[in-house]
Amino acid sequence: MPEVNKMQSLLFQFILASFVFLISVNNVNAGITSTFIRKEWPSVDIPLDNEVFDIPTGHNAPQQVHITQGNYDGNAVIISWVTADEPGSSKVHYGTSEKNYEFTAEGKMTNYTFYKYNSGYFHHVLVDGLEYDTKYYYKIGSGDSAREFWFQTPPAIGPDVPYKFGIIGDLGQTYNSLSTLEHYIQSGAQSVLFVGDLAYADRYQYNDVGIRWDLWGRFVEPSTAYQPWIWTAGNHEIEYMPYMNEVIPFKSYLHRYPTPHLACKSSNPMWYAIRRASAHIIVLSSYSPFVKYTPQWVWLREELKRVDREKTPWLIVLMHVPIYNSNEAHFMEGESMRAVFEEWFIHHRVDIIFAGHVHAYERSYRISNVRYNVSSGERYPVPDKSAPVYITVGDGGNQEGLAGRFRDPQPDYSAFREASYGHSTLEIRNRTHAFYHWNRNDDGKKVATDSFVLHNQYWSNNLRRRKLKKHHLRSVVGRISSY
Repeated sequence: MPEVNKMQSLLFQFILASFVFLISVNNVNAGITSTFIRKEWPSVDIPLDNEVFDIPTGHNAPQQVHITQGNYDGNAVIISWVTADEPGSSKVHYGTSEKNYEFTAEGKMTNYTFYKYNSGYFHHVLVDGLEYDTKYYYKIGSGDSAREFWFQTPPAIGPDVPYKFGIIGDLGQTYNSLSTLEHYIQSGAQSVLFVGDLAYADRYQYNDVGIRWDLWGRFVEPSTAYQPWIWTAGNHEIEYMPYMNEVIPFKSYLHRYPTPHLACKSSNPMWYAIRRASAHIIVLSSYSPFVKYTPQWVWLREELKRVDREKTPWLIVLMHVPIYNSNEAHFMEGESMRAVFEEWFIHHRVDIIFAGHVHAYERSYRISNVRYNVSSGERYPVPDKSAPVYITVGDGGNQEGLAGRFRDPQPDYSAFREASYGHSTLEIRNRTHAFYHWNRNDDGKKVATDSFVLHNQYWSNNLRRRKLKKHHLRSVVGRISSY
C-alpha cells in the first residue's frame, strides 16, 4: 500500500508540473528576471601550475583526450588525443572488457603552427561498428605511457528511448569554469551538447594562444575522455589575427575538434547533424555563410527533410548566437539568422534551440516573429505554439565574466533570465515528454534554479497521440511517474 501511495504522489507531482508549464507557455506576461546576485569568484584563468592542467606522466603520453560521435546514428565515436614529443601511434585498442582489448582501429595524425607555436601531434581515430548501449574500454599510447579510458554507446535509435543530455556553453578555464565542469560531471548526463566558445585562447597573444588551447584540452579531459561532446563553434574559435599573420578562421579548432559532418552529407565540419537515442540534433554555424543558396543553407534545407519524428521525435538545434536574447550583451546579433531560418524551425516544429554567446542564462516562451517584414506585418514576436523554446546557456564561466545588464522592461517573449554561471540538462523520458533543468553555480554549489516539462512538438498533436496504443501509454506513464 505505501508503494501505491508513493506512485500516486509521484504521478500527481508530474501532472502538477505539466499543468504549471502549460500555464507558463500560454502566459507571456509572466516573465521573471531573477534578483539573485552571486559572489563571483574572480573571472581570471586558473594559474598554469594548477593540478587541473597537469601533463600525464610518461614520455609522449597521450593527453587532451576527447571523444565525439563518429557517425549519423551513434554506434561510432571519433577518439582524439595529442602526443607532445613525437607522432607516436594513431591506434586505438578497444573492447568490452577492461584490460582485454579485442579490437584495433587506426586513424590519422595532423599538426599545425600558429604564429611561432608548434602544436603537438593530433590523432583522430574513427571507431565504428560498435554495439549500441554497450560499455567499451579503450587504450591509447604505448608502453608505460599508455592510458586507458572507457565510454558508453547510446541505445539504438527509437522513439521512446530515454536519454540525458548536458548543455554547456562559453566555458573557458577559470575557477567558475571548473565549478561548472565538476557539477556537470555529477549530473548523470550521458553526453554534452556544447554551444560554442571553448578555450578562450584568443584572449591571449602569440604563442600563448596555442598553449591555452593545450591547457583547456587537459582541463576538460575528465569528462571529454569518457563521453561524447557534440561541438559547436563560437566566435572565440575564429582566431582571425592579422597582426600575427594568422588569417585562416577556425584554424586551431578544426585541427583539434573533428565532427562527423561527412556522415550527414555536410560539406563542412562547422555544420552537421547526428541522431542519438530519440533525438535528432542539428548543429549550425553562426559564423559561416547561411543566407539563401549558401552551402549551409542548402544543407539545412535537405537535412530537415531527413528528420523522421516517428524514429527520433525530439528535434534539437544548436547554434552559438541566440536568436532571441534580451540581454544588452550581443542584443539582436542573431537577427540575421532568425530572418533566414525561423520559418523553417516553425514549419518543422523544432522542439528546442540552445545557444550561448551571452554570458548569462535565459529561457523564452514559444514565440515567433515570422509575420514581420520590412514593409508590413507584426512588429513584435507573438505567442506561437508551433515555435521552439529558445534557451541561452552562455554561462559556463569564462574570463570575460557575466553579462549582468538585461533590457528593461523584460520583453514578453522572455520567460526567465538570470546572470549566473551554470549548466543545463535535458532528460528525455519518451516521445512526448522531457525534463529540463538549469543548475546555477551558487558560490561553488550546484543549485537547481529553472526547470520545466518540455512537451514534444510532433507528438503533442492530438491526432498523433491517439495513435499510441493503450498498452504503450500505460508503460510510458509508468516510466514518467518513476522520475
